[in-house]
Amino acid sequence: MSIRRLPEHLVNRIAAGEVVERPASALKELVENAIDAGATRVAVRLASGGIDLIEVIDDGCGMTPADMALALERHATSKLPDEEIDQVTTLGFRGEALPSIASVARLTLESRVRGSDGWRRVVDNGALVEEGPAALPPGTRVLVEGLFGKVPARRKFLRTPRAEYGASLDIVRRLAMARPDIAFSVEHDGRRTLSTNAPEDRPARVAALTDRALAENSVGVDLEREGLRLGGVAGLPTFNRGVADHQYLFVNGRPVKDRLLMGAIRGAYAEMIARDRHPVVALFLDLPADLVDVNVHPAKTEVRFREPQMIRGLIVSGLRRALDEAGHRSFQRPNEAALAAWQSEPQTRHPSEDRDLWRYAESPAVPAFAGTTDRVLDRRPTFSSPPPLARAEPAYAPPPDTVQHPLGVARGQVAKTYIVAEAEDGLVLVDQHAAHERLVLERMRAALAGGRVASQALLIAEVIELDEPACDRLEARLSELAEFGLDLERFGPRAMLVRSVPAMLGQGDVTGLVTDLADELAAFDEALSLRERLDHVAATMACHGSVRAGRVLSVTEMNALLREMEVTPHSRQCNHGRPTWVKLAHGDIEKLFGRK
Repeated sequence: MSIRRLPEHLVNRIAAGEVVERPASALKELVENAIDAGATRVAVRLASGGIDLIEVIDDGCGMTPADMALALERHATSKLPDEEIDQVTTLGFRGEALPSIASVARLTLESRVRGSDGWRRVVDNGALVEEGPAALPPGTRVLVEGLFGKVPARRKFLRTPRAEYGASLDIVRRLAMARPDIAFSVEHDGRRTLSTNAPEDRPARVAALTDRALAENSVGVDLEREGLRLGGVAGLPTFNRGVADHQYLFVNGRPVKDRLLMGAIRGAYAEMIARDRHPVVALFLDLPADLVDVNVHPAKTEVRFREPQMIRGLIVSGLRRALDEAGHRSFQRPNEAALAAWQSEPQTRHPSEDRDLWRYAESPAVPAFAGTTDRVLDRRPTFSSPPPLARAEPAYAPPPDTVQHPLGVARGQVAKTYIVAEAEDGLVLVDQHAAHERLVLERMRAALAGGRVASQALLIAEVIELDEPACDRLEARLSELAEFGLDLERFGPRAMLVRSVPAMLGQGDVTGLVTDLADELAAFDEALSLRERLDHVAATMACHGSVRAGRVLSVTEMNALLREMEVTPHSRQCNHGRPTWVKLAHGDIEKLFGRK
């Protein structure tokens, strides 16, 4: 078999496979070119998520007809004047983007330099089909139509228009964060979906593009050390999300996805955030060009650092310093029921009524399963009842026999989080939130096995504001979410209307539940149904519907929780693998006091 040279058109398509993986990667190259051209406004128009059409218009420096012809040749660029690839100061520099896109789509390039006439070139899948004068304001307009239209092997592997649109919007969002001095707009299928003003300060731009609540629940990061500078916005540890997709990293203004930087963020938030939660951050690292290699991959999203440990230390120090300065600030959604209870005047009760109530609470005749905790644990304390105590109340009836119950009988509560129970062979400590989380999950599994989870209609439907891709993901799974008892409805481009929630969740945090579910769906393979990812979806719902740490429980509630744990499978650990209870045997207690 002889060796031969590949045809030029095939070489271009192979090169395009490295640079242009999907509409979002083509859009990224075009917007980066607009930024490098000195644009102050960048307008993006998409159709079918970019599969059918991508248009990028900027008011940058423009190109002459000769430059336009050269720009469509491979490895032709104006961004390396001195051929020093280790001193890159622009977003693009390889000279591959335009010819790669033009080899797998119909590309129309129009440009005009100030003081000159405009020019137009049309390349259809690698072949020049038209060129001539064009009327347009100073700047450049690039139109990409029918991406991979003549490469069916690549086009059939593109995802749905909604998924491709979500990826394209994320690209523009990241580039817009990096350049708050530039105004960006995105139009999808004839509707404006993103618009920013310029110039803006960086925290305002980041909050506008991520979550408006971030502005009030974040701290600024600013640290300079040995010629390196770290800036940005870091969300409070309590302002977190279910996936790590809300971490935006930039190196010298370039959006990157780097394991070292992600690991540094995890290290900075260690011991301040649960292992299954992720902070919301936007970090901007500026350093000399010779300390970072951006020429790792044609997509230019990966970088390598000459001194990785110094970079990691800078990020950890900068984040921890900023978080330490935040003091005791924390993110809390206001609980309307709690506010209403706080404003109401307490009702006085006769001592005899209290005695009767606690006699009922201490009664040993409490059903062990089948709805006891549904009724008891979902009950919210009000001021019309005696104030709950963080200890076991006086027993007016004989306490239950510890021999009958493996997890013992509740004797009190510590730190409003841990139930203290006495068993026949020792002392049992139960994490009330972790335990109830597992119970709710197992109930949900049992209900789904029976066909459908019962739902509870909300008295007033709640509107949850999300970004458009998150709403698209939820809308695509409405029927499956209804099987879980969550009834959602699209309410405009960037909001979902919640009409009912799973009945077993009680009055949980509906906003947090829907937000985390949208994040979970972003991590799913589209080929998988929610039932196939039952554990993740049900665990997310169970976590939001469980009795929280910091809530005072009555003795009846504590005993009901213990009884249900004894008959529920897998109740030894919560949905995240943490233990729900530990036991201190009598022998261990005696050793602590030197009796053995």
